[in-house]
Amino acid sequence: MRRTLITCFSAGGTTARVAKELSSAIGAELFPIRPEKPYSEADLNWRNPIARCNREKIGRKDVPVKGSVEDFEKYDTVVIGFPIWYGAAPNVVNTFCKGYDWTGKRVFAFATSGGSGIGKTADKLKPYVKGAESVDARLVTNAMEIISWLAES
Repeated sequence: MRRTLITCFSAGGTTARVAKELSSAIGAELFPIRPEKPYSEADLNWRNPIARCNREKIGRKDVPVKGSVEDFEKYDTVVIGFPIWYGAAPNVVNTFCKGYDWTGKRVFAFATSGGSGIGKTADKLKPYVKGAESVDARLVTNAMEIISWLAES
């Protein structure tokens, strides 16, 4: 039987809602990915070129993560949710991923987005989940889409 972990970073609440629904529906543990320094509304204003989210992404900066997943090695499937920033996961997600051994794990990245497509998100995530058995990414709107996706994989 596969042990599944659901993780997510949510800027506006949409991704967190989907992750919580998924966690409840499949009985998986949920770990919220949170930056040590929380984002303010101004930090997330991507229209402002000097907003924190833009400085982090353009500067490829690591964003320290609050807390860690205990016994990460016990999971063989990890579902990671996030909004799309610049065609990829936000840096806080990448920093989170760099902190674990992904050897042999199946990784399913789901993104919630108001206007961006999924693009090459899986390929861009792969360097941060080195050793993963598989990495796939999809744009979703609800937990049922992820449940179907997991069932077909």
